[in-house]
Amino acid sequence: MSFLSPAAPKLAPWKVLLVDDEPDIHDVTKLTLNRFRLDGRALSFVHAYSGAEAKEVLAREKDIALVFLDVVMERDDSGLEVARWMRQDLNNQFTRIVLRTGQPGQAPEERVIVDYDINDYKEKTELDRTKLFTTTFAALRAYRDIMKVEEARRTQHVYREGLERVIAASAHIFQQRNLKDFASGLLQQVVALLRLEQSMLLRVAGASLITGESEYEVLAQIGDMGEEVLTDELLAQLDDAHRNRISRLQSGTYIGYFPNNSGKASLLVLKGVESISDIDAQLLEVFCSGVAIAFDNILLNQEITDTQAELIMRLGDVVESRSHEAGNHVRRMAQVVHMLAQESGMSDDETAVLVHASPMHDIGKIATPDSVLLKPGKLDAEEWAIMQQHPTIGLQILDGSSRPILKAAAVIAHQHHEKYDGSGYPQGLHGTDIHPYARIVAVADVFDALSHARCYKEAWPIDQVTAYLRDVSGKHLDPVYVDILIRNIDKAEEINRTLPD
Repeated sequence: MSFLSPAAPKLAPWKVLLVDDEPDIHDVTKLTLNRFRLDGRALSFVHAYSGAEAKEVLAREKDIALVFLDVVMERDDSGLEVARWMRQDLNNQFTRIVLRTGQPGQAPEERVIVDYDINDYKEKTELDRTKLFTTTFAALRAYRDIMKVEEARRTQHVYREGLERVIAASAHIFQQRNLKDFASGLLQQVVALLRLEQSMLLRVAGASLITGESEYEVLAQIGDMGEEVLTDELLAQLDDAHRNRISRLQSGTYIGYFPNNSGKASLLVLKGVESISDIDAQLLEVFCSGVAIAFDNILLNQEITDTQAELIMRLGDVVESRSHEAGNHVRRMAQVVHMLAQESGMSDDETAVLVHASPMHDIGKIATPDSVLLKPGKLDAEEWAIMQQHPTIGLQILDGSSRPILKAAAVIAHQHHEKYDGSGYPQGLHGTDIHPYARIVAVADVFDALSHARCYKEAWPIDQVTAYLRDVSGKHLDPVYVDILIRNIDKAEEINRTLPD
């Protein structure tokens, strides 16, 4: 039994341009160099019979290694003009030039040899078989070595350019502090680095995450990857990369495995990849290892922020349940606040802080006596004075923290009963002297109170709610945020439907 090994790939021949107005010179040169080999590569000949034709060939063929160039053709200096044009106009500094002439005494000046980087000059009568082999060998070896240096230079340039893109990309995504935004920015930059159109970034889900049946959480996705993103085939590839802790290219899909200190390894999916070059692999490694620390920090910050937000929401629930408010009141308020902040053009960071802080607006009621807080009828003057203390008590509870969410919560708790016309309490602030956080929360709070039933009233129909909001706009409530709410009343109604009492 015998085994046939696959044939080695055939090496591309060295491309040689013969420029001479005598066809016999072409034939003799080809015949003489028929068996020439350098590094296992033969010769491939291209022909031109004038200087003008030589220029056309050189402009078209970009990989000619050597030109045998006749000096005297249609003019006495046609060959020299081609050499000058190659080096100066075409800016071809790589192709080797061997000048040939059939007229002794027509040798070019030394200046021309130097300026046009002429590799050799021979009279045609000199070029017997041995000298033609020697001349060709020397010229092609010089070309080979020059191209090796140029390839190394290009590789360094590509890598340097890639690193510059990596640094620029990293600087951009490091500005993102939200996990999903960070992941989306990271993916966009990877796609830009590798010039791809379909990709996905996942992380291995931790025990604290609820992500359905899959153990992978999709953080970001670019391009159309089909209706079923996590197909059985892709899941098998992800499992393989995760289990073996290795990046792998298979069936046009590259799975990149990038562990981080949090233990929640991230997996990069790149679709439509024929191959990953060494440089691209190195760039990916540099890029993804560089962002691993930031990724870990964002995961930690996200966990802290989520925990803080959940505790605030639960504390808000406690306050509202004590005063017999509706169960989803603080959740609806937070979502209406989010919508108002976004529609008003508030930054994403500020919006997130405001949304997380808003459930604490009535935290001061925790110190209000039941006799006042739960009284079904109208409060007398003394009871009303006690009720009006809850904004100040809320400030006292929350004041002094350096955490942005708690600082915002302190302002909201203290100012959410101020009125735009200055008739509110406890400070009697007027207009824009009231913090925008408190003005937004006041609009959301009034909207929710009117559109839902309380122990002392039924829920109002939405047209009655909007009519009331218009009536108190510029008096109780900031007209800017009232207008935003009314223009987006369909979104507010959808929030009510999603989170009913």
